[in-house]
Amino acid sequence: MTEPTPIPFQEIQAILFDMDGTLIDTDDQAVLKISRWLQPILGEQAAQYVRWLLMQIESPANALITLADKLHLDEPLKWLTRWRLSRRKDPFITNFEVIPGVLKMLHALPPRYRLGIVTTRSRHQIEGFLAQFPDIASRFEVTIGSQDTRRLKPHPSPVLEAARQLNLPVTACVMVGDTSVDMHSAQRAGAWRVGVLCGFGREHELRQAGAHVILPSTADLTKLFG
Repeated sequence: MTEPTPIPFQEIQAILFDMDGTLIDTDDQAVLKISRWLQPILGEQAAQYVRWLLMQIESPANALITLADKLHLDEPLKWLTRWRLSRRKDPFITNFEVIPGVLKMLHALPPRYRLGIVTTRSRHQIEGFLAQFPDIASRFEVTIGSQDTRRLKPHPSPVLEAARQLNLPVTACVMVGDTSVDMHSAQRAGAWRVGVLCGFGREHELRQAGAHVILPSTADLTKLFG
């Protein structure tokens, strides 16, 4: 496989973030919740087995969502996306847990970078997240959720809409995400791509999906943009 083109950091003006597995730690929350149910059966190994199982489910689900989008199968895509979100996210969650080190990273990013959120979560959930962390809320100039574009990731529309609202060329934007769906959306939009391993995404999947750089965690982003 050929090496991806290096990101032209001097030309980057905006950094766009996925939420689940990138800014907030919902993946570990899901593992903890399910493993508590299964611990009487699986014992101390419950969390390990649950994480392995969810990772096995995540990859085919992402592949099906990407395939449905490419084939313009809008209704099946909506069903697949709703199913995936219902498994990963509690729609009524009111207490978001930020991935360790992410708040510090967001404060440390130089002000010249304009920040945005591009997620499949709802407007209500985005606003709830920002309300819980008001010290970083003002840094996010744009937020794109499930109601803001007709098509969701991996379609390029959400990334393109974020760039449009920032009045920037999409080539001046970097998308940061933990899944191949994030990478495919950014690639098709023409944005640069940073994959992170703090969610359910795996390194080889992120590379195959077009990630230019892969980091252990979103908290490590200052190594690129610090």
